[in-house]
Amino acid sequence: MKALSQCLLAAALLAPTAFAAVGVEPVILTEQGIRNLGLETVTVEESDFELTTFALGRTETAPEKRSVLSSRISGRVVETRLRVGSYVSKGEKLVRLESRQPGDPPPTIWLTAPADGTIISANTRLGAPVEPTDRLAEIADLRTIYLIATMPQAIAGKIGQGTKARIRFPLRPDKSHTGTLLKYAACACPDPSCALGQDVSTRGAEDESADLNSAGVVFTLDNPDNQIRPGMTAECTIIMERRENVLSVPREAIQGSAANRHVYVKHMTIPNAFDRVSVQTGLTNDERVEILDGLFPGDEVATRGSYSLGFAGAGGGPSLKEALDAAHGHEHNEDGSEMSAEQKAAQDAGDGHDHAAEGPSTREIFFMAATGILALLLVVISMRRRLPADESAELS
Repeated sequence: MKALSQCLLAAALLAPTAFAAVGVEPVILTEQGIRNLGLETVTVEESDFELTTFALGRTETAPEKRSVLSSRISGRVVETRLRVGSYVSKGEKLVRLESRQPGDPPPTIWLTAPADGTIISANTRLGAPVEPTDRLAEIADLRTIYLIATMPQAIAGKIGQGTKARIRFPLRPDKSHTGTLLKYAACACPDPSCALGQDVSTRGAEDESADLNSAGVVFTLDNPDNQIRPGMTAECTIIMERRENVLSVPREAIQGSAANRHVYVKHMTIPNAFDRVSVQTGLTNDERVEILDGLFPGDEVATRGSYSLGFAGAGGGPSLKEALDAAHGHEHNEDGSEMSAEQKAAQDAGDGHDHAAEGPSTREIFFMAATGILALLLVVISMRRRLPADESAELS
């Protein structure tokens, strides 16, 4: 009996809430309101859905595509054409040396570029002495560049050679590059030289601890315009898995709390109107959210400006009745239902007001009656529980 009374009480309390939920009207805006909110919409459709993970990385030149400019003899720099960032071709004259061998004048030689590429560092100047062990400049072919990213080992174990990634640079946020996983790095420390297995002497205590939970991965990406340079920080969206025929919407279309997700769907017939529709969401990636229930292909949902729709539509636009009348060409009641012939006749015979529309609708009457019956049952149950207690008191 106690459980029954609790259920009835909950139903009585939730009935008005259920009525309010069912009775949610569309948000109706004016043309000016649409422009003010900057509303944009997309059509819901089934497409490929990517399961992604995020990682930060840094670019580095491929070790096999680097070369060093050096001299086989000792001398002094008498002319230099080194310009960091400039592209040079193999055999191009870069530095002219005056030899230390005796002569009048002393003999000079040109040091030429050992390979095609971009000058990424220059370590000499006019008049500087030169020895065969000196690295005068470093040249790298940047048409293909490496990106070294660090991620948890549990995630790194789920990807393999050939995995794709979308790579964006804060310096050029409007452009996305495609990277391909080449290999796992030699270690997970942030030093590129160590990660590429070139110099492990730079490892520190923090690098050793990073190896315990992290893994380094190396992506290759094309750089035909040489705009990506070594040392640039990058944001990597790594594609773990791709699923076909998944219904999804852009992330900015989803509104509400985690327990009550909803979107705003453009009304089929009312201009500038949006229905609030509850949805069940699934997986999320960096751009889209999977929709498990609540939407159908062809629905048009608000994206940009959708958050503002939760506060719009009150007072600034036409009423639901006015919008439906204009859209369908005939009259409706205030609750959106179509006005019957009897209601029209009563309105014409009355004082010009829509009395049928002003009165409670069938739905309102149903919920009010249900709430009243539940409340009455609660009173009866309460009285029946008190009756045995009162009789016992009289007998004593």
